[in-house]
Amino acid sequence: MNEPLVMCRGLEKTFVSIAEELRVLDGLDLSIDVGSRVAITGVSGCGKSTLLSILGGLDRATGGFVRVGNWALESIIERDLSTYRAQAVGFIFQFHYLLKDFTALENVALPAYMRGEKRTEAFKRAEALLSDMGLAERINHLPSRLSGGERQRAAIARALINRPSLVLADEPTGNLDFASACTVKELLFSLSARYGTTLVLATHDIALAAEADIHYELSNGKLGSS
Repeated sequence: MNEPLVMCRGLEKTFVSIAEELRVLDGLDLSIDVGSRVAITGVSGCGKSTLLSILGGLDRATGGFVRVGNWALESIIERDLSTYRAQAVGFIFQFHYLLKDFTALENVALPAYMRGEKRTEAFKRAEALLSDMGLAERINHLPSRLSGGERQRAAIARALINRPSLVLADEPTGNLDFASACTVKELLFSLSARYGTTLVLATHDIALAAEADIHYELSNGKLGSS
């Protein structure tokens, strides 16, 4: 029996301020198999983005255990978290965060190039990914010359450039019109078959979540099946 890619047990996250102590994750358990497509829904502020940030190594839990592959995220040092983010995870956000002065090709290739990959190899793979996203004719365009849907497709290509085992998508269709959202949805749910990745997405869109293999609702700091 294969080990799950993601394993969380008793996961807790508490934000403390002068005024209050807010626990957004409260003993959360989660197991995700390799290649699964998982959607997490819930009301605004319930902790969806916080959970994705912890899985992506952008934030740390305040309690519990979280493992992704061979990475025990609750205990590794910050330098190793940086390595984990570069090697194991691809991020897709509601806003594309493409660098405005870089072409689509340069934006996608940059994470691989920064990891030390040869420029020619990084750009070759970036071009292939953009082509897979239907952007073969747009690779030399700046973000300002791309539509919203095209920018998000370029962001998906960028998330895949370092061959991550886990892709985390936070409201990936939230800023898109209906047609562009449908295209992005189809691309996201094809990632497992096409690239061997596992997808975890947070969304308010129940129709989008319904397309996932597994749909959880996050409420009161815990996950329930939906």
